[in-house]
Amino acid sequence: MYKKTSLNNGLRIISKRINNVQSVSLGIWINIGGRYESTAQKGISHFLEHLLFKGSRKYSCRQIKEQIEGVGGALNGFTSEELTCYLVKIPQRYLAQALDILSDMVIHPSLKEQDIQKEKTVILEELKMYRDLPQSYVYELLDELLWPQQALGAPVIGTVESVKSINRKILKAFQSAHYTPANIVVSAAGFLDQERLVQKVETHFFQKSRAQVNAYVLAKESQKQPRLKIFAKNTEQTHMALGFCSLKRDHHLKHAQALLHIILGANMSSRLFNEVREKRGLAYEIGTGLKRYHDTGAFLVHAGIDNHKVENCLGLIFQELGKTRKTLVRGDEFRRAKEFYLGQLSLALEDTMEYMLWMGESIACLNKVYTFADVVKEVNKVSLEDLRIVAQQVFKNEGINLALIGPLEKSEKKINALLDLG
Repeated sequence: MYKKTSLNNGLRIISKRINNVQSVSLGIWINIGGRYESTAQKGISHFLEHLLFKGSRKYSCRQIKEQIEGVGGALNGFTSEELTCYLVKIPQRYLAQALDILSDMVIHPSLKEQDIQKEKTVILEELKMYRDLPQSYVYELLDELLWPQQALGAPVIGTVESVKSINRKILKAFQSAHYTPANIVVSAAGFLDQERLVQKVETHFFQKSRAQVNAYVLAKESQKQPRLKIFAKNTEQTHMALGFCSLKRDHHLKHAQALLHIILGANMSSRLFNEVREKRGLAYEIGTGLKRYHDTGAFLVHAGIDNHKVENCLGLIFQELGKTRKTLVRGDEFRRAKEFYLGQLSLALEDTMEYMLWMGESIACLNKVYTFADVVKEVNKVSLEDLRIVAQQVFKNEGINLALIGPLEKSEKKINALLDLG
C-alpha cells in the first residue's frame, strides 16, 4: 500500500501511488511547532512558516507562487502545536518542479530583513484579528485552562511581545537548528513514480548530518477542581468552549474516543445537536471536537449560545456528557457512529491531498502509517463498554475547563454552580 524509505541522514519519505488520478499532493513536514518553543520565542515556528513563502535561494516570492499556481497547482502551509507543513497539490507532470520549490524554501529560505519586518506587521494584525473574533479567541482561553503556564496552553501564533522580539538572527538560528533531516518527513500521494520520488528527495536533501531530533516538554495534568474563565464582552451571543484533557494520539482507546465524539457532537445526528439545537433551540452552533498530541489530548465541546439561555444550555450539555459515563450508548447509535467514522475516512482518502496529510502526520508523529483496512479492523473491535470507559476516564468533574465570551459580568457564581456532570 505504501512505500516508506529512511535516508541515511534520518529524513523519512512516505508515498502512495494512486493510479486513477491526474494529481499529486506533496508535503514537507517538520517536527516543530508551538509546544517546542520557549516563552520568549513563542510564535517563531509560525513566523518562520510565513517567511518561507517570501523567497529562497533559487526562487523569489513571485516565482514560488507563479510556478505552482501558473500550472494549475495550489500551495499552502500551516503550523500547529507539534508540526509545520509546506504543501502542494499539482498536476502529476509537475511533481519534480514542486519538490524543487518546496525543498529550496525549506533548506535555503532567504529571510530578508525587509520581509521579516513586513511579515511581523502582518502577523501582529493576524493576532489582533483572532482576538476580535470571539469564536476563535474562546479556544485560546480554553487552552490556557487546559494546560496553564505550559507551551501547549499558549497560542501557536505567539504574543505581541514575543513576535515583536523575534529578529533575523533568531530566525536563522531556529531554522538551522530545527529544520534538519532527522526532523523532516516528505509525504506524497497521487499518480507518481515512487522510486523516482526517493531519488529526487535524496538529491535535494543530501545533508549527511542527522542532527538532533527536536524535543518537547511533556504536558502536566494535575487538575484538582473545575476551572472557569469568563471574558466579559458585549456580544450578540455567548461563545463557549468546554474542554477535558483526554487521550494521547496513539492511545489504545483512540477509536472509542472518536466514536464517542461522533455520537455526542460530530454531526447533525449527534446527541448534543439534537437535544440542544433541534429540540430546544438553545444554540445555533453546537458540536464536539478532539485534539490529539504525542502525550495528551483534549475532548472539546463548542457552542454559540443565546445570551439569555446560557445556564440552561450548559446544564443540558453537562447532563448529556454525564449520561455517557453511566449508561451504554444504544446499539443503533453505535452502528451509525462506526459507519460515519469509516465512511468519512473512506471519502477523504479519495483525495490525494487528504491522503498525503494522513500519511505525513502519521509518519511525523508516530513513525508508522495505518492502511484503511487496519483502521477498519481496529474500529470493528471497539465495544460499547469501551466508549463508557473513555467517558469515565475523560468526563470528570475535577477535569472540567470552561471558557465563555459574552455579556456575563454577573453570572460567574451561577455558572460555577453548574459545573457538575451528575
